This record gives sequence, structure tokens and C-alpha cells, in this order.
Amino acid sequence: MVDIILEALLDTLKTIPFLFAAYLIIEFIEAKAEEKTVEIVHKAGKLGPVLGSALGVIPQCGFSAATANLYVSGLVTRGTLLAVFLSTSDEMLPILISSAAPAGFIVKVLLYKVFAAMIAGMAVDVIDRRFGLARERHIHEMCEQEGCKCEDGIFKSAVIHTLKIAGFLLLVNLALSIVIEYVGPDNLGRFILNRPVAGQFLSGLIGLIPNCAASVVITQLYLQGSMSAGAMLAGLLTGSGVGLLVLFRMDRHSKEKYITLIMLYISGILFGILADLLPIF
Repeated sequence: MVDIILEALLDTLKTIPFLFAAYLIIEFIEAKAEEKTVEIVHKAGKLGPVLGSALGVIPQCGFSAATANLYVSGLVTRGTLLAVFLSTSDEMLPILISSAAPAGFIVKVLLYKVFAAMIAGMAVDVIDRRFGLARERHIHEMCEQEGCKCEDGIFKSAVIHTLKIAGFLLLVNLALSIVIEYVGPDNLGRFILNRPVAGQFLSGLIGLIPNCAASVVITQLYLQGSMSAGAMLAGLLTGSGVGLLVLFRMDRHSKEKYITLIMLYISGILFGILADLLPIF
């Protein structure tokens, strides 16, 4: 139990620098930038999925959480958020490297995740613009929702936001770590073993677990031969670290988060199935 608590605490601590940086940027923009500057940020969002898919593939948990905050604040589009969620790899890369996986295979996985994230993110942005679903929200609404005193200064306000979310993440990470510990990766593998197509659906559900441990379990199951490359990719694509937790916590009064969740899951499943159909892996 002590190890579980320490692991949950470590997972949470790793996100704090990214959370604080995101909040500091948000507070600075609200305090210093004019409306025109915010409009420029919104207009630049068309290229967001491209940048988000490239940056999201870096193996760390915090970037997805930071992007979720920027999305709730209206600074990035849903497509950009989805691109980051899909490309986020968490612990996959270190595990593949430490397991002596072929370098060519690792490169293929990373490039495929970037490709899938970019295509899905751009498609979502087109759909949102076409049907008028693009998010319109001002940054100050998040401050009002969280009840912070932004007039006390951007640094203090950013600290308050960060501590609130970090405490929330610690509790959820602890609960999820206990569940994963007692279920075990072997039991999870039995649900996916030798199940074409269904494996993608099941792996995608595991990937939705908002914890870095999900990517560890999925990658280990693949290395143990418990799933195909496509099933592994489905889970790694839907896995967004703690990004989903932050999204649901900060956007709790909106139904848009459920739309984003469905889009994330469907995208992961489709590109996971496509990976097994194409002669790539």
C-alpha cells in the first residue's frame, strides 16, 4: 500500500510544473493581453492540431493536463486538444526502450500516433467550424468558476489553481492505482488476447483510464503478446494521461466534455483498427 501511495504521489507531482505553467500563461494573458491578442490566439488555432500532435508525443503526463486547461479557457480548439490527447504517450516510450524494442518499431509507433492525432484533430476542427460547435469562452470565466482571487496577482492565482487541481489528481490517482494493482495486468490481458477488432474496443477503454499507469499496462500487455499492435495503439491513442481528469474537473458544467470523450474513443478505435489492416507493423 505504501508503494501505491508513493506512486500516486509521484504521478501527481510530475504534473504540477505543467499545470502551474499553463495557469501562469492563462493568468498572464487575462491580466496583460488585450482582446485583440486573445483573438489572434484563437485564429492561430487552425494550425493547433499540427503543433499539438507533435508536442503531445513527448513522453510525459503534464502536457495533456495543461492543454485541457487551455481548451477550457478557450485558448485552443477542440481539435488541438484531441490531437494532444491522441498523441500523448506517457510511459510507452521509456518502456519500449527499456524492453529493447526495435528502434524501427518505436519510430513507426510514434509517427503513427502523430499522424492519427493530426488527422483526427484537423477533422474535428473542421466539423466544429462547419456546425458552429467551436468553443467561445473567455479566460476570466475559469477564474470565476474556481473562486480564486485573481486581483491578488497572477502568480498567487496560478498557485491556487494548481494546488486545487493537484489535490484532486492525487486522490483520483490513488484510487486508480489501487484498482489497477488489485486487478493486475494479467487479468486485463485475458480480456484482449486473441480478440481481433474487439481488442481495439477493449484496449481503448483501458486507455481512457485517466492515469499514466494505463499506458504502462497496455504497453506491457503488447510486449507480452497479449494484444496486436493495432489494439495497443487503440489504447495508447485514447490514453491521455491525466488530461481527461483535468478536462472533466474544469469543464464540469458543460456537456462538451462528453462529446470530446466520445470523439477521443472513436478516433482511437478507428486508427487502431486501421493499424492492423495496413502493412505497417
